[in-house]
Amino acid sequence: MSFPRTAASLEDLEWFHGDLSRHVTESVLLQNGRDGTYLLRTSNNNPGEYTLSVRCHDSVKHFRLLRGRDGKKYKFGMLTFENVGELLDHFAKKPMIGGDTGTLMVLKYPYSKNITEPACYDTVKVHAEGGDINFESNVCTNNTGQTMAISSKEGFLTKEGGIIKSWKTRWFVLCRNEFKYYKSREDSTPIRVLDLRECQGVDYDHYRIKDKENCFIVEFPDRTFYLFANTKTEADEWVRQLQWQVRHLQGKADPILLN
Repeated sequence: MSFPRTAASLEDLEWFHGDLSRHVTESVLLQNGRDGTYLLRTSNNNPGEYTLSVRCHDSVKHFRLLRGRDGKKYKFGMLTFENVGELLDHFAKKPMIGGDTGTLMVLKYPYSKNITEPACYDTVKVHAEGGDINFESNVCTNNTGQTMAISSKEGFLTKEGGIIKSWKTRWFVLCRNEFKYYKSREDSTPIRVLDLRECQGVDYDHYRIKDKENCFIVEFPDRTFYLFANTKTEADEWVRQLQWQVRHLQGKADPILLN
């Protein structure tokens, strides 16, 4: 691949993501990236500095990048670069030593800031390395103590029964590839767990087959689930999140732009 070398400053790079947090950065790269996917952001802890974050296997490594007082030179580790172009040329040709393990990484896939995707991402608990600093990202938990995901969604939906065609309100939880529902919000054991990797489609009930407001369908090989939300906004959020999750799990979301 070729690196862009015309940027006047780091902020002009298409893979510069501003003040993205470390936690969200890890989630983005681990969920949507591959080995060698990287992005640049401002340092959360050191104003005026930058952090280069790179996915390496099942972790994300963070590296400090300093800008000189003249605003032109950049320092990365023991190396100093006269301008952005020299910095990019270096990483286009040479591996990067990651953390204490000595793992050699090559920057391969810039993660563009111009992609379209949900504003939230799966929580990933990883051990990330950043120079001499090791840390673990935080995780979210729901009211039952289960580890959740940032991109997970949960809430009440009313579902049509499979055998007895009555409508019952259930507590639904979407987390990674699992779409599961519980009899009540307080229950810790789901009634059923659906694997979205097997999902054949998510859409609105355009033909009003069930004659319900805010109704949408989630289709699987053995059954089509009819669900409706209390409001159109809620239905839109569920459909949007489920559609994106299915595309991502089936490799159709293609969130990474390769230059």
